[in-house]
This record gives sequence, C-alpha cells and structure tokens, in this order.
Amino acid sequence: MKFDRLFTFSGAGPYEDINFVPRTSRIINPDGTVVFEAKDILVPENWTQVAVDIIAQKYFRKAGVPAKLKKVAEYGVPEWLQRSEADEEALSTLPEDERFGMERDARHVFHRMAGCWAYWGWKHDYFGDGENARAFYDEITFMLAGQIAAPNSPQWFNTGLNWAYGIEGPAQGHHYCDPITGEVTRSKNAYERPQPHACFIQSVNDDLVNEGGIMDLWVSEARIFKFGSGTGSNFSNLRGANEPLSGGGKSSGLMSFLKIGDRAAGAIKSGGTTRRAAKMVIVDIDHPDIEKFVNWKVDEEQKVAALVSGSNLANKHLNAIIEACRNGEGEGEARFDAKANPALSKEIRAARKAMIPENYVRRVIRLAQQGYDSVDFQMFDTNWQSEAYVTVSGQNANNTVRITNAFLESVQSGGDWELVRRTDGKVVKTLKASALWEKVSLAAWSSADPGVQYDDTINEWHTCPADGRINASNPCSE
Repeated sequence: MKFDRLFTFSGAGPYEDINFVPRTSRIINPDGTVVFEAKDILVPENWTQVAVDIIAQKYFRKAGVPAKLKKVAEYGVPEWLQRSEADEEALSTLPEDERFGMERDARHVFHRMAGCWAYWGWKHDYFGDGENARAFYDEITFMLAGQIAAPNSPQWFNTGLNWAYGIEGPAQGHHYCDPITGEVTRSKNAYERPQPHACFIQSVNDDLVNEGGIMDLWVSEARIFKFGSGTGSNFSNLRGANEPLSGGGKSSGLMSFLKIGDRAAGAIKSGGTTRRAAKMVIVDIDHPDIEKFVNWKVDEEQKVAALVSGSNLANKHLNAIIEACRNGEGEGEARFDAKANPALSKEIRAARKAMIPENYVRRVIRLAQQGYDSVDFQMFDTNWQSEAYVTVSGQNANNTVRITNAFLESVQSGGDWELVRRTDGKVVKTLKASALWEKVSLAAWSSADPGVQYDDTINEWHTCPADGRINASNPCSE
C-alpha cells in the first residue's frame, strides 16, 4: 500500500501544528464526592471538556504503564517501529511507587494505537516501503489528535498496550486468525493480540450449562465487557415460565435468567473503567413471557419510585417518633407509652397512615428507650447510579421486542396473536394483537424501553430463474 500525505510533512512529525496543554478531568457525585479525578493531563488545546473527560476517564490506561521503556530489537523492523517493554534496570533506580503508573498524555494513546497498526502492517508486508509506513503512522496520529478520525472504544482501550509498553496478561479465551497459516489460533496473552472489535451478536441455546447455553453466554459476555466491547443476543429460544423440564420439573422462565445476565453486566466495568457495559436483549413477540419482558423496566422503575418515596417517608416519621419520645409529655418510661404521651400517639398514628411498617415503629421506640436521639434510615434517590437502581433489575441492557409482518397485520386487522411454547410449539395464550402492541408502546413511553426490531423473514422469497434476482411475492415477471 502507498499513502499520500494530506496533513503532515516527511521528517516534521505529526504534531507540528498541534499545541498540547494540561487539563483536568473530574467525575463528581450529586453529593459532591469525587468519583474520579485526573489533573494536568496533556491533550490538544482545542479539545472540548467532553473529549478530555472521555479520554481521561475511559481510554487512558490506568495502571501498569512503565515509567522507563526500552526498544526490543527485531529483525527487519525499523527502530522507530520496534515494540517497547519495561526497562527493568532503569526502573530499579526509581522509588517503587513511581515505576509504574497511568497514561497522562494523549500523545501516548495516539502513539500506541497508530504505532501498533503500523507495526503489524509492516510485519505482514502491507506497506510498499519504510516511507509509506511512516506516512501512515504520521497521518493516522495527526487525524486522531485533530479528531478527524477515531476508532471504536475497544481500540482505545486495548490496542498497542503490548507494543508500546510490553503489558501482558493471562489469556482470556480470545482467538485470532494466523495470517500465515490461515488457522484460527488461541491468543497466548490478553494484550499482544487484544480484543479490538466493538460489537458482538451472540446466540444462546435452551440449555443451562453446556457450551452455547445460558451460563456459557454469561461467560462470553463477561469476556466481551471486560475488554470494552458490547454484545447483543436474541433470547427467544429459552423456554417460558412453567414449561416442562427434562427432569420432570418446571422452568423458572426467561425472566429469571435475564435478571442473572443483567446483574453480571452491571457488575463489570466495561474496559476496566467508568464505562458501562453495552448489552442488548432481544425477545420475539410470540414468546410466552413477552408481556413480562415488555413491562420489565416499567415494573422496576415503579420499585425505584417506591424505594425513594418509602425511604423518605420512613426517615421522616421514624425520626419524628423518636423526637416525640424525647420531648413529649410524661416522665421516665411514660414518655415511651403512647397512652401517656399524646405527642408520641400523634406521631404513631401519622406513621401508620403513611403505611410505615409496625415493626419499625416499635423498633425506634425501643431505640429511644436505649438513649438514641435519631435513627439513620437510609434514603434513596432517583439518580440512575444510586443504590435504588442498583437494587432493582433490568437497568443494564437495551431491551428490544422483535416483531413480524404477521403481527403488524394482526394489529391492523384487530386480530388475535398467539404466544407459543418453546418446547413443543403449543399455544399457551391468545390475546388481541392490538392490546399487546399497546403494552409495548406504553412501556416504551414509560421507561424508554423496549425498542422494536422488525423481522421481515416471514415473507416468502423466490429466485427468478431468468436472471437470478431474488423477489418477494411474484418471483419472476418475465
């Protein structure tokens, strides 16, 4: 391959007209506590704060970057393109806590990506000569710094960590195609040939523990999330609730397993950073559990609302009861008796009216008897990263209902729609298609989920023998 220079000049370097300046990136919780902070990181001067935050919070390597590097000589590879590794001798002269750290300069990120791409291109004879390899490196580096072009997130996370810093890690089950043999080969470590792909579409079988089954999918998703990629799967093969199992029992249903996958995704920080795992869940419109799936996030949002309002009411009324015990009428133990203390009686009635559980009312009275002057009742809020949302399920995926042309026609005609068991194809429920469509619409308005995916494969397709064209309905007009 040959490359013409559009933005750079030979021998001048890629940053000739780009000024790098120190900036700060910070994530702050609503209560003012700092989640993440990186001061004096070097980025192009014209970058917005959003761009600064993204590279600092998500794409900078946070650990394991050697403070001192040395080139690794390799036959046939020019020195500027040789990979680097930690210079152990030079590192030994530094204090232990200064030997390894994080990336703090955007140029290091640009270098490791463009350099790694150029290195593998050189190794496999993609370039006509050294000048074309250098032009490729300079042009790509300039475009990254100037935000003219950008790769997907897994490239920012993973590419070049081994080439630029010698970072290695245990093999994570990734594979690659050996360019010489053409064979699929298992990667020996996590970073020499990392996971650079953005999105994966996976399948899942109606099987609990075997390869390709439900629990195997969670392992695959975890591997994908760990290195910064996203995944989507259609779960329509899984049997619905109460369908028979081979052992004689009944299935717990689709939703019980979706909740497991949702928890797993929520526990994994995508790419090891503050980035949230990207996960998509698809269910066909004729699945027996489709109504539960459609209302999943709506129901969980209601739980959050209940947690928020309930916790605030409980905090208010329980502390009011303790206050009445401390400052109400009566002496000694009489202060803790609603019959002898009108103020306490009033607050107990108010708590019951607000449906505060009776055991909590009695508990705080006993606490007051023990000398407590307040109760620290945990209160929740509606921030999507709050404990309330962590407590409920369904918050870590984009849900989608897959509808067919037949379903839409049934909605238009006011017809019925059948929900079908996955084990034997029997109809378990018949409902109005328009009613089901209304549930999908209302759920989407209530919680922005689920989305809709159209599947037109129900149409009958034909190949025209005259010219090989593929047509629907009338297969060939000639």
